[in-house]
Amino acid sequence: MNMPASPLLSNRASILASLASSDSVDLLVIGGGASGLGVALDAVLRGLKVVLLESHDFAKGTSSRATKLVHGGVRYLAQGNIPLVREALHERSTLLHNARHLVSPLAFVMPSYSCWETPFYGIGLKMYDALAGKAGLGPTQFMGARATHDCLPGVKMAGLKGGVKYWDAQFDDARLALALARSVAAQGGLVINYCPMTEFLHEDGRVAGARCTDLETGKDYIVRAKCVVNATGVWVDEVRHKDDAAVGRLSVPMVSPSQGVHLVVDASFLPGQHALLVPKTRDGRVLFAVPWLGKVILGTTDTPRHDLAREPLPFADEVAFILQEAGKYLAKPPSRADVRSVWVGLRPLVSPSSTDGDSTKHISREHTVVVSSSGLVTVTGGKWTTYRAMAEDVLNKCVSSGLLKQLPPSRTARFALVGAPGNSAVTVATRKTAACIASAPGLAAYGTEASYVQALDGNDQELAYGLTVAMVHYAIRYEYARTVEDVLARRSRLLFLDAVLAGDIAGQVAELVQQETGQDPQLESFLILARQYHTLP
Repeated sequence: MNMPASPLLSNRASILASLASSDSVDLLVIGGGASGLGVALDAVLRGLKVVLLESHDFAKGTSSRATKLVHGGVRYLAQGNIPLVREALHERSTLLHNARHLVSPLAFVMPSYSCWETPFYGIGLKMYDALAGKAGLGPTQFMGARATHDCLPGVKMAGLKGGVKYWDAQFDDARLALALARSVAAQGGLVINYCPMTEFLHEDGRVAGARCTDLETGKDYIVRAKCVVNATGVWVDEVRHKDDAAVGRLSVPMVSPSQGVHLVVDASFLPGQHALLVPKTRDGRVLFAVPWLGKVILGTTDTPRHDLAREPLPFADEVAFILQEAGKYLAKPPSRADVRSVWVGLRPLVSPSSTDGDSTKHISREHTVVVSSSGLVTVTGGKWTTYRAMAEDVLNKCVSSGLLKQLPPSRTARFALVGAPGNSAVTVATRKTAACIASAPGLAAYGTEASYVQALDGNDQELAYGLTVAMVHYAIRYEYARTVEDVLARRSRLLFLDAVLAGDIAGQVAELVQQETGQDPQLESFLILARQYHTLP
């Protein structure tokens, strides 16, 4: 089925009116990140009546703070987990086909400073190529020192022996989430941000729906549903506790969060469009430097965390590790003063609850699906690359648990998301025509909808770094934006690229948001957030 020729308005009053008039739905999804949006799209394409509730903005949490990589998982190959690598490589190809305006191939180079590194890593990556098969994006290449430096002009030459070049992909995570949300709506589903679920409805000890609240008006709504999916990422235990408490059941946590810190510096530290990857630093961690939207992302860490802050802060030793290790490989070592933005993503590490007995199912190392005794389906773990396969697993579990009737096959494998151009798969031959996420932001992120953006007032008025007044109007009218943060963090990615610059133009954006919505654009809270993103511990 083709997407509408013109974009669908995201008029909040109309959306809430539809919610109020909705008697009962087949599926209620709680959580508007990668997992929840993937489930909602798969379900609506199979003919189900779907409502998705998000407590904040779409992809406000972990789903906008990913490492921006769509990958098969080289580390899983090293662990011998061939099935997981094969699945992820297949899903990488699917994403490149379904969202070509938001996902693009990216070449990685592993520089070698010891003679054994090039053949050691190169042989493994040749196997990576073999697993990708026809979906491969380019062959792994063994390179000498000069060729390595040509690909990575910013790499340190002293002691460089050579390198290995291989292909994966990268993406704009928040805008991909937005494309999923808008695709659900375009197919007849109802997606609502800033409308948290406050309590479950239970009938005869079974989940039968939920009550939610519109944060802008304070009005409550009731959504009755045959099946309810909890897809709230690292916050799934908070939602599970509400279900457990309502039926007097002991709630056992299933998630232990771990955080990953990312530092953003100017492209001058690693010019070009190749990423640098160090598979094993001296203390055994992974280091990468990835060109993204005209800047370079340095990261990442994997640190246990015991709280679930919506805006987690980096630890001082994490920042020091990234800067110190990057300085060992880059000719121009980055300093604290060079960091344009620092942001943190929380990852869910899953230990399924033993109280759910046989209803707990490990789908893979990457994600887990649990069905409580009252029928609440919870999904957590996983990664962006395999969000679509994860959604299929969730719906299969809903059916096998008797919560949904038998469904037709999934249609998401070859379903182009809103804005996706063309129907051809991205391969070695078509690689040059794909979007380039490494480049500075612009109209390319809108894909086939770029002309609609250009037709709006303010198309010739650039606020900063490729963001125009027209893009702000478009974000509010068609992309569900309600606040300054929505625009500058997740429609534009400026907060993640240059926090000071985002703060500088926030006042202008606030005026536009208030004019369009009539609501408080929450300027002051955004300015506090922008300072946080520019402050190192």
